[in-house]
Amino acid sequence: MRILLAEDDSVLADGLTRSLRQSGYATDCVKNGLEADSVLSTQDFDLLILDLGLPKMSGLEVLQRLRARNSHLPVLILTAADSVEQRVRGLDLGADDFMAKPFALSELEARVRALTRRGAGGGPTVIKHGPLSYDQVGRIAYINDQMLDLSARELGLLEVLLQRSGRLVSKEQLVDHLCEWSEEVSNNAIEVYVHRLRKKIEVGGLRIATVRGLGYCLEKFPESAPPTSTAA
Repeated sequence: MRILLAEDDSVLADGLTRSLRQSGYATDCVKNGLEADSVLSTQDFDLLILDLGLPKMSGLEVLQRLRARNSHLPVLILTAADSVEQRVRGLDLGADDFMAKPFALSELEARVRALTRRGAGGGPTVIKHGPLSYDQVGRIAYINDQMLDLSARELGLLEVLLQRSGRLVSKEQLVDHLCEWSEEVSNNAIEVYVHRLRKKIEVGGLRIATVRGLGYCLEKFPESAPPTSTAA
């Protein structure tokens, strides 16, 4: 999942970015409203964490312009503890949730998980694919009830492939979802991540197909055919 954080407080922004990345989210950060508006109009994200007190363009204006473009991107607004009027205005403009500063990182991460699920269509918290189960809240994967030891990058890769099961995912799409702007990730690096994930999930009969020159596809798991009845 790819998150845009719009926050002008450098200390808070650094702490949030570090925490979200440790949780496996590709997180980019901007420090003013003009930059946020420009990025949101040209790039895709799974969640926006938006401080309302941004310089150059207020967070409320960024939100208003985002919704005017008919974007349904989930938005979590950050406000000062005493700014009830701003919170109400933000929710009226289309924000999905808010948090008043100061807040606990654990609560923010819980709200991020809830909003990214909602942005993905509000589906079940556990995705099942043959013998594989992936808990989107706990970010834990199992095969036949055995927990898999996956890195944050491998979990992110698995999540993207599961959400597009049976469809082609290009290397460029994987880079967009898994990596921040500051990272230079080559196609070779994506191949390494896919190779590592393959080794861990193909023991359960799952298969990540390579479409040469295009990308990867998590093949649909064949459903067991119902037993045929025999005539007496």
